[in-house]
Amino acid sequence: MAKDSANQQKSADRAASLLREIDPSRVPRHVAIIMDGNGRWANGRGLPRIEGHRAGIEAVRRAVEAARDLNIEYLTLYAFSMENWKRPKTEIRALFQLLRRYLKEEQNRILKENIRFRAIGRLSDLPPDVQRLLRQLIEQSEGNTGRNLTLALSYGGRTEIADACSRLLSEALASGRTGSFTPEEIASHMYAPELPDPDLLIRTSGEFRVSNFLLWQIAYTEVAILDIFWPEFGKEDFYEAVLDYQQRDRRYGGVQGQLPGRKKTHGGMVS
Repeated sequence: MAKDSANQQKSADRAASLLREIDPSRVPRHVAIIMDGNGRWANGRGLPRIEGHRAGIEAVRRAVEAARDLNIEYLTLYAFSMENWKRPKTEIRALFQLLRRYLKEEQNRILKENIRFRAIGRLSDLPPDVQRLLRQLIEQSEGNTGRNLTLALSYGGRTEIADACSRLLSEALASGRTGSFTPEEIASHMYAPELPDPDLLIRTSGEFRVSNFLLWQIAYTEVAILDIFWPEFGKEDFYEAVLDYQQRDRRYGGVQGQLPGRKKTHGGMVS
C-alpha cells in the first residue's frame, strides 16, 4: 500500500512538472486515442482479461481529466471496434456491462462540466439498452458548449467511409445527379462531420498501427506511440504526448520551416 501511494505521488509530481512545460496556446484542438493493451496488462498480472478492461475505465477518466486540464476542445476514444465483435461472447457482454456503468456514473460529471457527448460507429449494432443510454446522454448534452467527448463504438474506419459513400450515392441517385464526388462531399457524410480532424493520435501498447481508426480523418494527424498498456496510462503520459506534439513541424505537404516547431522524441515515446 505504501509503495502504491509513493508511486501515485511520483506520478502526480511528474504530471504537474510536465503540465508547467506545455504552451497552453499551442495545444492540439482534437486528440484521438487508441486505447490498447487491456487484456495484455491483465494477463501479465495473472488476472482475467475483464480486469484489464475494468482498469482501463480508470485510465479513461484520467485521459478526460488531462484533456480538461489542457483545455483540449475535442477528445475521441476508440472504445469498441468492428473487429472486437470477434471476441468471445462472455468478454463482449462484460465490456458492455462496463460501458453501461461508465455512462451511468459519468452522466452527472459530463453534464456538470458542460461537456458535449457523442458516439460514432454503427450504433444500431449495440445492445438496445446501451443504445438508449447513449441516446439519452447525447440528447442531454447536445446544448453543452464546453469540451467535446466522443466514444467510437462498433466503429471501423473503412466501414465509416463505405457508409458515407453509400449515403452520398443514395442522395445523388434520388436527385438524378451524375458525375464524381469531391473529398469535401464525402467528409460531410461521415458519422460526425462537425468534428475537426484530429491533430494528435495517441496509441498505447507500443503497436505501430492505426487499427482501422478514423482512416479518413487522420490523413495529416501527428502520431504518438506509447510503450505502455492502456490501464497504465496517466495524465503524465497525455502531457508528454502533447509536449512532443508541440515540437513537431506540421507541414501538411509543404516544406520544412513553413510552420513553427521542431521534432523531438521524449522518453518512453516513439514518434
